[in-house]
Amino acid sequence: MDTNIALLAVGTPERLSAAARSTVEKGPCFISVVSYWEVILKAMKGSLDVGDPRQWWSETLDGLELRVLPLRPEHIAAIYHLPAIHQDPFDRALIAQAIVEGLTLLTTDGTIPRYESDRFRTLA
Repeated sequence: MDTNIALLAVGTPERLSAAARSTVEKGPCFISVVSYWEVILKAMKGSLDVGDPRQWWSETLDGLELRVLPLRPEHIAAIYHLPAIHQDPFDRALIAQAIVEGLTLLTTDGTIPRYESDRFRTLA
């Protein structure tokens, strides 16, 4: 799942589509350390209020029964091959991870589905 899906799933799950909510509830779902990084940076800048982002991470993992997806060198390498459709480096990293790992990316971002191919799928 992308960062916004995680934020919605713990804060306002009713704002998720029925398909996304069902997927999160059924599990297993993965959340990338990239999302944790994004939440930390936005919380430090004051553009995101989740309280202590370290506590948010722990509670999100436990509350949604998520599996952590680490950032590996092959994920970074896959970013190189992505077309310049989306400029957000966090989203580009999540897309690359999903491609390498063969995962469907849960997202609310309307631009990300433009990357869909036989190797990458999204669910909104």
